[in-house]
Amino acid sequence: MANSEGLHENEALLRPETIDRHRAFTSLQEELEAADWYDQRVDATEDAELAAILAHNRDEEKEHAMMLLEWLRRHDPTLDEHMRTYLFTEGPITEIEASAEGRGAEDRTTGSGSPGSLGLGGTRP
Repeated sequence: MANSEGLHENEALLRPETIDRHRAFTSLQEELEAADWYDQRVDATEDAELAAILAHNRDEEKEHAMMLLEWLRRHDPTLDEHMRTYLFTEGPITEIEASAEGRGAEDRTTGSGSPGSLGLGGTRP
């Protein structure tokens, strides 16, 4: 299992909503992992009936994952913003951020028009 299974900080220092989001993130990870395992088993079996059952189970795990993702979206404004930017879009995914931020093709690699810039803009008022 991944390192995210347990808390990385002392539970007493964490807000209840942080712990709940951790529970959801961990559960989401487990659901996606289960879907991956079922997918592999569907490919590996030569028994059509077993493959159909495993595919059904895999798809149930995907449903569970989406329910968790929606709960997370509703409880994390930044995640909500990113989901609204990237999900259900067309075209190259790597170009969506530049488009959403109003940057043109000439400045996608550095974040600004000047070479080597971090794209942070000016620091003077």
